[in-house]
Amino acid sequence: MSAPGWRVWIEATRPRTLPAAIAPVLVGTALAERSGGALPAAAAACLGFALLIQIGTNFANDYYDFLKGADTAERVGPRRAVASGLIRPSAMRAAMIAVFAAAFVVGLTLLGYGGWPLLVVGVTSIVCGVAYTGGPYPLAYHGLGDVFVFIFFGLVAVGATAFVQTGALGAATWIAGSGVGALAANILVANNYRDVETDAKAGKRTLLVRWGRGYGRAQFAVSHAAAVAAPIALAGLGAANLAPALFVAVAAAAAGVVQIRRLRAANTPAACIALLGATGRWLALYGLLLAGAIVWR
Repeated sequence: MSAPGWRVWIEATRPRTLPAAIAPVLVGTALAERSGGALPAAAAACLGFALLIQIGTNFANDYYDFLKGADTAERVGPRRAVASGLIRPSAMRAAMIAVFAAAFVVGLTLLGYGGWPLLVVGVTSIVCGVAYTGGPYPLAYHGLGDVFVFIFFGLVAVGATAFVQTGALGAATWIAGSGVGALAANILVANNYRDVETDAKAGKRTLLVRWGRGYGRAQFAVSHAAAVAAPIALAGLGAANLAPALFVAVAAAAAGVVQIRRLRAANTPAACIALLGATGRWLALYGLLLAGAIVWR
C-alpha cells in the first residue's frame, strides 16, 4: 500500500463534523466578550484544542470501528479510510495518538488562564475521545455517544471557552452550551439514522439501534427545540440582546422544521448523507448567529 495522499487524510478528519468543534468556541468567546472582554490568544487555543479533539475522536472512530467490524462492505455513506484500505490501521492509530498528544500540548497553554481544572477537563476530553469507540466500554457501542457529544461539544466546550477568558461560569454558559450541544448531537443522529442496520449487525447499540428510527426523529426534534429555546432564555437573563436573539430563535425554528422533514423523508443513504452535511452547516451558522446575538449592543 502506498502512502495515502493529503486528500485522504483530510477526508478522514470528517470535515462535516468539524462545526461541532468551532460553534461552541464562537459562543463561549461571545459570552466572554459580553461579560468584560474576550482574550484572543485564549480563544484561539480553545479552538485549536477543540478541533484536535474532534479530529482525534474521528480518527479513533475510524480505527476502532474497523477493528470491531462496524465498517464493513455493507456500510453505506462516506468511505472510512481504514476500512476502505486507504490508510493502514497502524498509521491511523499513530495519527490518532499524535493528534491527541497535540491536543494535550495545546491544552497545557490554557492552564495559565484557568488553572488545574482545565487539566482535568482536557485529560477527560482526550480519554473520552478514545473511549467513544475504543477501550473496554466504548461509549458509542452502548448508546452513550449522544450524551458524550452533548456534554463535550456543548456544555464543556462552551463552558471551558468562557471560563478561560472570564474565570467564571454562569447560567448563561449552560443555556448556550445546551443549545449548541443539542445541535451537535443531531449530527450524530443523522449519521446513525443511516447506519441502523449495519450498526446492529456489528453490535453497535446506538440509541437508534436500541429504540428505532422513530426515537431518532423524536430526539432530533427535541434538539431543535432546545436550539430555539436557548437564545430566548439568554435574552431573558440579559445575556443576549432581545431582537437578535428572537431572530436566532425564529431561524432555528425554521431550520428545525426543514431538517425534521428531511429526516422523515430520508429513505436512502444519499439523503442521509446530504442531511448530515446540512446539520453540520446549520450548527456552524447557528453558532455564528447566537454569538452575534450575545455580543450585540
